[in-house]
Amino acid sequence: MSEPPVVVIEDDPIIRLLAVVLDPNTSAERHAAFARFVAQDLPDFDTWCEGVRKSGGPLYPADVRLAHSQEEFRAALPSADAAIVESFQVGPDELALSDRLRAIQKYGTIADNIDLQACLDRGVPVLTQRRRANVATAELTIGLMLALAKKLHRVSGLISVEQLTSAGYSPTTFDRRYTPNAGWARISGFRVLYESTLGIVGLGEIGREVSVRAAAFGMRVLYYQRHQLPEDEERRWQAEYAPLERLLEQSDWVSIQLPLTSDTRSMLNAERIGQMKPGACLINTSRAEIVEREAVLEALKSGRLGGFALDPLYEEPGRADDPMLAFENVVLTPHIAAQPRFNTLKDTEEIVVRLGRALAS
Repeated sequence: MSEPPVVVIEDDPIIRLLAVVLDPNTSAERHAAFARFVAQDLPDFDTWCEGVRKSGGPLYPADVRLAHSQEEFRAALPSADAAIVESFQVGPDELALSDRLRAIQKYGTIADNIDLQACLDRGVPVLTQRRRANVATAELTIGLMLALAKKLHRVSGLISVEQLTSAGYSPTTFDRRYTPNAGWARISGFRVLYESTLGIVGLGEIGREVSVRAAAFGMRVLYYQRHQLPEDEERRWQAEYAPLERLLEQSDWVSIQLPLTSDTRSMLNAERIGQMKPGACLINTSRAEIVEREAVLEALKSGRLGGFALDPLYEEPGRADDPMLAFENVVLTPHIAAQPRFNTLKDTEEIVVRLGRALAS
């Protein structure tokens, strides 16, 4: 190409990293902000950027145009050689706006917002990206379930009789001529994931990653969302559809995997938490505001809720006097689900290589 390719990108806090990598006219302020954002895992951001640029072939340097809305996206398409979207719609009307468009990158794997047949008819390839941050979030979701089930946040490091006694337990030893010595700490209330039921509210990309991992533990998986998946998709993700009320009533574990919108804010209120099976545990690795804070506190105080785990928090940074920390069956973590930063960095590398090949062909 004689001129830099034009890449139109949906303006998302993570996707705009591609502008820093691909567009030499990106502001120094934005470059510095991302360098600081990844510094805990990648101290030498500039060297990483140079390496990714070299792997992009004709994609670097690029004229990157960030679109804040569907309207801005459509307005930028006539000049676009490539487009990167997460939620923006790409259909016949959008495709008709551009004779130059040579590739569309979906930032994710569920391409419901893209008319794949229309793209095929126009000869515009649609590329997808399995996001490592989604995988990491699913892993944390399972990890939080295990932490609550095995009381890891409470018993880690309690290995002596003195420590256990101080913590309120009654350790002993058993007559090993007749019995094993397992469980000598005499800690009750452990759970197993095997043969229990997990209800996933929202079987999107993260929910699906959670589902297949839960199935590997031998869990029965129910899911609820606005639209039921086709049977072949349900088999693929090893999940069974259930209306929300039935999911809450039958699940031993409930995992929230929804975006925060006006419809989902406070979706799990006191009434819905009251529909949960007594003693069930609630895991929220989406956004805190989807679950009403006061409703959780009341359910913990009453004992109806068997456990609660949250990442990210209602306040960031959190507070050392957060009342939820007073409950032994609560695990709070400081927005670590998508970590490490290399998840996003590796995704970015793959997108650049893939789009570069598409423009070179």
